[in-house]
Amino acid sequence: MTTPIQPSPRMKMKPFEFITLSASTMILTALGIDIMLPAFGEVRNHFGLAPESTATAQIIVFFFLGQIAQLVFGILSDRFGRLVILRIGFPLYIVSGIAATFAPTLALMFAARFVSGVGASAVFMTTIASVRDRYVGDQMARMMSLIFTFFLFTPIVAPFLGVAILSVSTWQMVFLTPPLFALFVFIWSFRLEESHPPENRTPLNWARVVQAIREVVSNRTFLRYTAITTILFTGLSSYVSSSERIVGEIYGSPKLFPWIFAGIGLLMSLCALLNSRLSIRYGSKTSIRGLLMVYTLVGSVLLVLTFVRGGQPEIFLFFAAAAIMLGINLAIEPNSSALALEPLGNTAGIASAIYGTAFFFIGASLGSIISSLMVKSVFPLVVGFFVIGVLCLVLVFSDRRRG
Repeated sequence: MTTPIQPSPRMKMKPFEFITLSASTMILTALGIDIMLPAFGEVRNHFGLAPESTATAQIIVFFFLGQIAQLVFGILSDRFGRLVILRIGFPLYIVSGIAATFAPTLALMFAARFVSGVGASAVFMTTIASVRDRYVGDQMARMMSLIFTFFLFTPIVAPFLGVAILSVSTWQMVFLTPPLFALFVFIWSFRLEESHPPENRTPLNWARVVQAIREVVSNRTFLRYTAITTILFTGLSSYVSSSERIVGEIYGSPKLFPWIFAGIGLLMSLCALLNSRLSIRYGSKTSIRGLLMVYTLVGSVLLVLTFVRGGQPEIFLFFAAAAIMLGINLAIEPNSSALALEPLGNTAGIASAIYGTAFFFIGASLGSIISSLMVKSVFPLVVGFFVIGVLCLVLVFSDRRRG
C-alpha cells in the first residue's frame, strides 16, 4: 500500500495547496520564457529590426544569465531562511518584468530581463529548498514529481496562451502576463510558513564557504557531469531562444510555431517520465550512456541529411530530430545532476548552487553564440547538436568509476 504524503509538523498548509503553490512559483521561470516566444515578431517590428535579426533571442539569453544569482541566494537562504529570499525574488521578478515590457530600447529590455532572471532564480531555488526542508527520501521524490507534473505542462500551454493574447491585444500584454501572474502568486505565498528554522541556519562564515567551493570545483566527478549538463543546455537554450524565428522566419511558417513548440514540450515531458523508469532499472550512469548514444546518432543523421540537402533540412526532419534530442536532454539532466552531487554530501547546498549557476550561465552564453549564427539557416544549430553529442559521449565514457 502506498503511504500518503505527510506534511512536516511545521507546515499548516495542506499538501494539495503546498503542491499547487510550489508548482506556481516554479512555473514563473518557464512562463517568463515560453509565453513570450510568439510575440518576438511583433517585438522586432516595434524596435525596427529586420525579420532576420537574431537580437530577440537575447531576450531569453539574458533571462537565463540572471540565474547566476542562484549561488548567492543559496548561501543567503541557509543563513536567513527561505521566506526572506522568496520575498526578495518576487518583487525583482515583478518590477523588472514590467520594466522590460515598457523599456524604450532593447538594451534596457535586456537589462530588465537579466534582473527578472535573478528574481526567478531566487523563487525557483527557495521553492526546491522548502520542499527539501519539509520532506525527505521517497516522500520528497514523490512531492517533486507531483510539482514537476504541473511545471512541465507550461511549455505546452504557454505558446498557445501567448498567441491567444496577441489575437486580442499587443505584445506588451504578453510580456505583462508573467509579472501579473507573479503578483497573484506572491500574495498567495504569504500563507507559506518558514521551513528553515533559526536553530538550523548556518552562519555566514566566508572562509568556510570558500573552502566548500574549492572542494566542489576540485571534484572530478562533479566537474564531469556538470560539464555534460552545461553542454547539453547549450543546445537547449539556443533552440528555445531562437525557436520562434526558426519557424517563422527561416522556415516561413509562423502559424505552426505554437504547435511545434508545444509538441516538443510534450515529448520532453514524456521523456522526463520515461527516465524515472530507466534510472531505476539500469542506474543513472548506464541510462546517461544509452541516452547520449541515441542523441549523438540522431544528431549525426541530421547533420548528414542537412549536408545532402544543401545546408538546410526540411522543416519536418529538423523538428523531428530536435524533438528527440531535446527530449533526451531533459531525460539526462536528473541523472547527471544526481551523479554530479553524489560525492558531495557535506557541501550539497553549495554544490547544487554551483551546478545550477554553471549550466544556466555558461550554457546560455554558449547557446547565444549559436543563436547569433543562425541568420538564414539552422545549419549552425545542426552542427551544434552533433558536437554536443560527441563531447558528452567522450565525457561520460571516460568516467571509469564502477556503477
